[in-house]
Amino acid sequence: MLLFILNLAGAAALLLWSVRIIRTGVERAFSSQLRTWLRRSSGNAPLAAGTGVLAAILLQSSTAVALLVSNFAAKGTLTVAVGLAIFLGADLGSAIVTQILLVRAAWLIPLLLLVGVSLFLRGHKRPVRQAGRILVGLALVLVSLDMIRAATEPLRDSQAIAPVAAYLGNDVFSAFLVGAILAWAMHSSIAAVLMFVTFAAQGLLPVTAAMALVLGANLGGSFIPFFLTLGAPSKARVIVIGNLLLRGGGAIITLLLLAYAPIDWGLLGPNAARQTINLHLAYNLAISLIGLPLIKPVTALLSGILSSAEEQTVHIDRLSALDPSALDNPERALASASREVLRIGESIEAMLSPVMQLYQHWDDATAKAIRDMESNVNKMYFETKLYLAKLHQNKLSEELLNRSMELSSIASNFEAAGDVISKNMLNMAQKVNSRGITFSEDGWRDLCDFHDRVLSNVQLALNVLMTGSVETARQLVEEKEAVRELEQSLQQRHMERLRSGLSESIESSNLHQETLRALKQINTAVSMVAYSILLDSGDLLSSRLADQNEEHG
Repeated sequence: MLLFILNLAGAAALLLWSVRIIRTGVERAFSSQLRTWLRRSSGNAPLAAGTGVLAAILLQSSTAVALLVSNFAAKGTLTVAVGLAIFLGADLGSAIVTQILLVRAAWLIPLLLLVGVSLFLRGHKRPVRQAGRILVGLALVLVSLDMIRAATEPLRDSQAIAPVAAYLGNDVFSAFLVGAILAWAMHSSIAAVLMFVTFAAQGLLPVTAAMALVLGANLGGSFIPFFLTLGAPSKARVIVIGNLLLRGGGAIITLLLLAYAPIDWGLLGPNAARQTINLHLAYNLAISLIGLPLIKPVTALLSGILSSAEEQTVHIDRLSALDPSALDNPERALASASREVLRIGESIEAMLSPVMQLYQHWDDATAKAIRDMESNVNKMYFETKLYLAKLHQNKLSEELLNRSMELSSIASNFEAAGDVISKNMLNMAQKVNSRGITFSEDGWRDLCDFHDRVLSNVQLALNVLMTGSVETARQLVEEKEAVRELEQSLQQRHMERLRSGLSESIESSNLHQETLRALKQINTAVSMVAYSILLDSGDLLSSRLADQNEEHG
């Protein structure tokens, strides 16, 4: 029994890790494109749902998509209705993923491993290497499922497992609860569903028990983003709670049908495994189709409830991280300064996020909030610089002195980025509105895509600052070069529209080009976070990555 538990736990761990590998590969190679697709889908609910399907298939996780759209909604990039539509599509996408991952072919695992490892080790460009990572992850998912089958094979005729299976088959409500708890504990409804279906295929579970477990996994999967966004703004929580009500409520209704309705489940397939996995797909498809018309009333109701609760919340201002009592302890003082610099960077992210909305609809309150935050950034930068200057009065080691200078430089760059946002971009947004200037459709899409790319890099820079990861720093510098090339390409596209005589491009030309330059300046400023890390690791040589001598994943 101990060996069985060890083998099954190891297989489940590999399954979870494999799904994570796939998601990591997609995020590292295609995160910017995913963000752009999601933002562009804001036109209508069916398109948004379709985008959610594709995003979940790529990320192998509806939770990852939920966190993305919740973040967009919190910053005003997406409406909550569109965000919920994307989330419903992501649930369907995760169900499609389980269908794909259950494909069994003896030749598929070695082929995926061979191609994946070759791309990962020999690829010179990040997308190629990460494509290799994704293929290896897919292969390991299939390996883990084979391990689950092998581990559970001896139990097929076991007398010990029969009473448990029979109990779950007769008490679908208990099976439903077990499925919800396991999916939440594994933090992956995909992994949980794959495991339950594999149990059914091995004959360890009657079909009713397997179906109840899968329905429970849908409820448990809905709770994962709910708990992850407990402290998020109300707009983000509306999306998550709306999905919980629709997907979780639908799971309970379907469970009641499973328990009491005389339905011929054989219509879903020839065997228990196929019936179970097809129920999972049919259920999520039905929730998507039924849920789309209900999005507006659900989001309106939840928005009213959560907004009222948020208005009653007491907000406590955050205190400065700069601890004067720590100045006699240089390492502790530098940790305090690091926290304050991170806070400055978070303020830059908060300022940059809504600025493009002001180009279309000027809002005095939002503009004032950005200017007030920029004043606060200037204050934090001055206090940080003064704090580090006091620290230098102590005798610091060369390592600590260098770290102090790096923090001061990073804070300076963040402050410069804040100036570009509050002075340059706000002024340009005000001109656009006061003069009634409109951008061409293609030009506006280019600006929004470029803004989203830079915003993504700001978030990446904060990750680098917080973790000091060489891999993430390397990615940030690569992104800096990509943004520089993209800005040149977008400037060229704008000039082509001018030559074609497009009236919107002519009247908005200066503001269009200045906005692109401003965004590039912001991107350059925040990307400087990575350089000291790469210089220390030997990855930076003459301001360029030295990845010709070593392949990185």
